[in-house]
Amino acid sequence: MAETEAALRTLAHNVRAARVRAGLSLDELGRRAKVSKGALVGLEKAQGNPNFATLVRLADTLGVPVSALVEGSAEERVRVVSADAVAPLWTGERGGEARLVLTTPGPAPVEVWQWRLEPGETYPSHPHQAGVVETVTVTAGRMALVVDGAEHTVEAGQTATFAADTAHAYRGSGTGTCHLIMTVHLPPGPA
Repeated sequence: MAETEAALRTLAHNVRAARVRAGLSLDELGRRAKVSKGALVGLEKAQGNPNFATLVRLADTLGVPVSALVEGSAEERVRVVSADAVAPLWTGERGGEARLVLTTPGPAPVEVWQWRLEPGETYPSHPHQAGVVETVTVTAGRMALVVDGAEHTVEAGQTATFAADTAHAYRGSGTGTCHLIMTVHLPPGPA
């Protein structure tokens, strides 16, 4: 329980700081991110439990990686992260999950995600901001990558990349669990 409260306080602080840096009012951030003002007020007070889609919309609107909203400061020169030590940000109806393992520092950060999709399980994603590129490498199983309505099969040992500023989805296909590593390459932030 204390861990959850600490995570909510970190999220509240980071959202407010990013909103203030962007010069946005609660009303304007809510309008742009399609999140109610009440939900934003609660979020900035460390109340509530925002879902993954809300966090992605807020991050995209604020021009920051999701990790900038959910993680504390990373000051270490070398950072080693165990995926099992990171809570899933998405859990599917059949047991799949997505974990944001880490985000690289610098002007054009890269998010590293670990995903597990069960057969038939789908995660639909809204379009990201212009300049975002996603890369998926399937390490076991098979997935269907749907980009702009076109389906592409990606099997173990294969990698696909695409501009993520359009609707896209990931679906476990085949008979076994699909494991994949996804990187989200974010455009450089304001200098």
